Amino acid sequence: MAPHRKPRPTGRTRAGIRTPALATAALTSVALLSQTATAAPSADDRPSLEEVEKKVDDLYRQAGSATENYNAAKERTTKQKKKVDTLLDDVAQRTEKLNEAREELGSFAAAQYRTGAAAPDQASLLLADNPQDYFDQNQLMDRLTDRQKVAVDAYVTEQADAAEQRRTASDSLEKLTESQNALKTSKAKVQAKLAEARELLSTLTAQEKARLAAIEQREQEEADRKAEELARQQAAQASQETPTAQETQEAPGGTVGGTETSPGTTGTIAPVEDSTYAAKATKALAFARAQIGKPYVWGATGPGSYDCSGLTQAAWKAAGVDLPRTTYDQVEAGTTVPLADAKPGDLVFFYDNIGHVGLYIGNGMMIHAPKPGTYVREESVFYDGESSIHSVVRPA
Repeated sequence: MAPHRKPRPTGRTRAGIRTPALATAALTSVALLSQTATAAPSADDRPSLEEVEKKVDDLYRQAGSATENYNAAKERTTKQKKKVDTLLDDVAQRTEKLNEAREELGSFAAAQYRTGAAAPDQASLLLADNPQDYFDQNQLMDRLTDRQKVAVDAYVTEQADAAEQRRTASDSLEKLTESQNALKTSKAKVQAKLAEARELLSTLTAQEKARLAAIEQREQEEADRKAEELARQQAAQASQETPTAQETQEAPGGTVGGTETSPGTTGTIAPVEDSTYAAKATKALAFARAQIGKPYVWGATGPGSYDCSGLTQAAWKAAGVDLPRTTYDQVEAGTTVPLADAKPGDLVFFYDNIGHVGLYIGNGMMIHAPKPGTYVREESVFYDGESSIHSVVRPA
């Protein structure tokens, strides 16, 4: 999740999606994020519009980072709970078997006293911490059969394993509690940052909102200009890497410039690894495009809503690639490439804290889930300035 301050200019279309008028989009975003208006501070104490914009953007970035921490804590909690549930089930089953085995050992003790000798109380055996000590103390071990002695030894071993299993379950329960507390803390931080942003936005007057829309329009125009510049750069680079028709005809088979060719063809065949990636990326992008218009909800992984990393994870899962849940882990789940070499399907990460991610679609554009109050959409990768781009990663 990351701040999104730059709706598209009126009338522009992306992949058949007409963008709303800028002012309308800006005001709609403010309306969605605002709660009831609070009393405005005095003119002397009132921050400038630029300061408000900077503060709101910073709050959304912090909320984005807190969301990824929440996602990580939620994932840990889910895994830890499954582990605890499994351990507790195992402990219960093992305890039941031990109780049955202990009763069987009691029958061994009783059998040794059928000659008429006074038998120790079997209840003592059933309550004993160590049945082997019980047999030794009552001078019964030497009188047990070999099979019975094996059963006693097996029981003692099983009892020790059960005790270790109970300790493991107890430790896991403590870790589960820690994960649950971390989850609550992360959730509270997200909610606090979003509430602060809503409160700050609610202080804007209608005139200030209009001015903010104008600022955002200029920034969006700059982002689109940079996207077009990147698209031209990538197109020029691609043309330099593609063999000419004469070069292709001079190579009836083998490779040209490191690219596979086929006899009798006038074109080129992409390297196997490139074509495999392109096929997977096509599926991921098709999925992402189908989500355009769905709301951003922090912590969501679909199908009705998404946060930023939830969307990229779901998109690549549709292509058969399992990405980690958080931006912090997704950035490590592939090969880093320069922005100039970005291909459709690559993951574009933002900010020093890697708090946001989008799916590159080519021509300097991406599909991403921006922030609360917005929807999944296509946008320039320069939507928050060139310096906000952290890295580009090819996940498959």
